[in-house]
Amino acid sequence: MKLEIKHIAALIGINMLYACVGICTKMAALQPTFSWWYLFWFGGAVAIIGAYAILWQQVLRRIELSTAYLFKGTTLIFTMLIAALLFGETITIPNIIGSIIIITGITILSRA
Repeated sequence: MKLEIKHIAALIGINMLYACVGICTKMAALQPTFSWWYLFWFGGAVAIIGAYAILWQQVLRRIELSTAYLFKGTTLIFTMLIAALLFGETITIPNIIGSIIIITGITILSRA
């Protein structure tokens, strides 16, 4: 099965969506427990996970699991970037090295 650009884009998009769960859960954690905003952010996280599950199944209809799973590492990179941009968290040298290793591994294995 040949990996096409549209499949790669779909995988990356789905993993970006999944990384947004981190935004919702962090925002929920900043709210008083069971307040309306807490329920809103927590419900958003659940909705995103539900959409992710459905989209992931659709991707697996077109791509082999072993290939699709390679791209799961991009979720860590997107989560790190979102945390830095929205919440001001620090990106360290080990974070950058880890991201380079993930991208290198995906590149090497997707070409094989």
